[in-house]
Amino acid sequence: MHSPAADPDTGSVEDPVPTPRAKARKPRLSREAVLTAALALVDAEGLDALSMRRLGAELGRDPMGLYRYAKNRADLLDGITELVLDQLVIPTDGADWQQQLRATAHDFRDLALAHPHVVPLLVTRPLSTPLGLRPLGTLRPLENILALLIDAGFAPADALHVYRAYYGFLYGHVLNELQEFVVDEQENESLLRLGLHRLPARSFPRLRALAPVLADYDGAAELDQGVTILLGGLAAQLHPAPSTPSGPTAMPQGAVGSVSGSTPHPDQLET
Repeated sequence: MHSPAADPDTGSVEDPVPTPRAKARKPRLSREAVLTAALALVDAEGLDALSMRRLGAELGRDPMGLYRYAKNRADLLDGITELVLDQLVIPTDGADWQQQLRATAHDFRDLALAHPHVVPLLVTRPLSTPLGLRPLGTLRPLENILALLIDAGFAPADALHVYRAYYGFLYGHVLNELQEFVVDEQENESLLRLGLHRLPARSFPRLRALAPVLADYDGAAELDQGVTILLGGLAAQLHPAPSTPSGPTAMPQGAVGSVSGSTPHPDQLET
């Protein structure tokens, strides 16, 4: 074994000359790793920042190599949508379907607030592709909600209508909530907090008057109130109130015989 050489002038032992080390190998890429990096970029800078060139720079890779994992930018957008929706928890076991839908609504809201730049993709991305050709991850929420509702007692066609109403409400809510920007959180005056003082008082008297209500906006409570109204209507559809007989001619279903003393038809007489 080679020993360090001693300095003839000082007698100290010199450190050995460092040898070049092998360059650290970069971790292997995968589609999930590429999409995760793409989602992080969109979260930080918005959808306009996403490109193969920029994503390659973020990953320290040649952008051309990324095409092995995403065919193009549109494929990246679909992948990001799937990645976010895969995090949505839709409980399909349990007896209380209303509580399951309520929990799903709040989980959806949490995802939307965590990834606000992806919300436009969740709303508009499916429009570019027919239902059967969409990425499977974007269809799983539909399949799971249908299973939940059908198991609860809804007819399949009714379950589909309920899904459309339910998700229409959720999308509308998160889009509204993301518009509830506060200009100055330190300002006590509601008009100033929301920037409503810039609106002409004569043209927008009602909106300005609602400043205190708008400033106290609670997204979770607003969502819960809307879900309560929606689920109440759905429950009434699933379990309609029994109809009450009206008028002197009403009789139980399947009743046989005369009405107001009329003679029964011969076919109705017992033999």
